Amino acid sequence: MGRGRAKAKQTKVARQLKYSTPHTDFESLQRELSGSGDSVDHHPDPVVEEWAEEDEWRHA
Repeated sequence: MGRGRAKAKQTKVARQLKYSTPHTDFESLQRELSGSGDSVDHHPDPVVEEWAEEDEWRHA
């Protein structure tokens, strides 16, 4: 029992995601894709780095 309420919430969230129209900053996207604008150093995600380190010891 209790599954109905959780499923209803999941359905509501899925419907909101499907039918919502989020604001997209096309100018910012264009700058990012063209490579112009501010030069930002890309820092890898620390979680991904941590997973990579875990995989290294597994394959050693």
